[in-house]
Amino acid sequence: MTDPALEEDLEDALAGPAAVDGVAVPGIRRARAWLTRAAEPGSVALWRWVDDVGPVAAVRALRAGTAPERARALVGVRAEQDASLADLRRAERCGARLVVPEDDEWPALPLHALTVATHTDGDGEGRRDRTTALVPPVALWVRGDPPLEPTVDRSVAVVGARASTAYGEHVAADLGAQLGERGWTVVSGGAYGIDVAAHRGALAAGAPTVVVLACGVDRAYPAAHSAVFERIVSGGGLLVSEWPPGAAPHRHRFLVRNRIIAGLTRGTVVVEAAARSGAQATARRARALGKEVLVVPGPVTSAMSVGCHELLREQESGARLVSNAAQVVEAVGSLGDDLAAPERRPTFPRDGLSDLARRVLDACPVRTGVSAERLAAVAGCDPLEAMRVLPGLEVADLVQWTGTGWRLAPPPRTGRGG
Repeated sequence: MTDPALEEDLEDALAGPAAVDGVAVPGIRRARAWLTRAAEPGSVALWRWVDDVGPVAAVRALRAGTAPERARALVGVRAEQDASLADLRRAERCGARLVVPEDDEWPALPLHALTVATHTDGDGEGRRDRTTALVPPVALWVRGDPPLEPTVDRSVAVVGARASTAYGEHVAADLGAQLGERGWTVVSGGAYGIDVAAHRGALAAGAPTVVVLACGVDRAYPAAHSAVFERIVSGGGLLVSEWPPGAAPHRHRFLVRNRIIAGLTRGTVVVEAAARSGAQATARRARALGKEVLVVPGPVTSAMSVGCHELLREQESGARLVSNAAQVVEAVGSLGDDLAAPERRPTFPRDGLSDLARRVLDACPVRTGVSAERLAAVAGCDPLEAMRVLPGLEVADLVQWTGTGWRLAPPPRTGRGG
């Protein structure tokens, strides 16, 4: 049922500024709340029209039946309904709020790539499928205390297969924890497998993490993760959705939701992905938005890593291989400030030897000591040159003087034999 105050709120919004002290006026917020329930997100044509005329004028035109035909077709019979005030009150009861572009809290910079993609998409006809369109949200329902914009300013998406392996879950949890320890927010979809492992890793590090849902923020989907979602909200994280409170997790909404995960973050890490997967789709959206695409390799025999390896093989994907959080941060962080330390490699006594020293060392027998002249003959050098490098090899415990000649030093004992 329509609240009679809706028209008054819309009228007031037209008469004054869109925001006061960085907070949208009630009429603007209510108009955008109405749009989140009336129109399924992901339509380039609808977003452009709303952006052009403004949310208040758009709502009034849709309710009066004077909106463009394409916009009316997307809304349908929902134009006659109004649950905007009820949605805002329901959100308030569960500790949520509606964040709109007129708010200072709006993540304008992270979502700018979606705005650019929308304006460069011709007339929008080439992206009729909402599940693949790159378009900003008209508003975002947010549950949790921290402001949205600073929470996602330094964020990375960690996504992957629902039917994950123990290897994938271990890697995702490690990435979540290590990214959290470095001050980065992990963003994912809260699903089974890789998603929830990454969220749990961030929680274990005491870091905020963000779940982008395909349903209302007052619903836990999957239901088995309700306790994890509560821990996220109470631990300084956020639940985010384009759909109003009470909205059901319809299948197509998961595909639409993926662009928000890619858009809010600086890059997307795919930990595990089957040949056809939502994680691959998220990665391709990230690449289309100019964001980093990072891939964790897996066993070549694992079906859950086929999608990862395909991304690495595709030149157009621009995917980069990563194996730890430091490499992820180096890829998505500030140039020169977030460099990953080189991987530690095992060191051996032979490391750093000159070519001559290596040749003399290779000439040494294992058991019987031989003279420097004999070593020089085998190594192909002058006896004086062999004599010059032998003391250094002895100090390094590589050769041993037997009293009658030189031989290889025996390996150090690691313990008593049995």
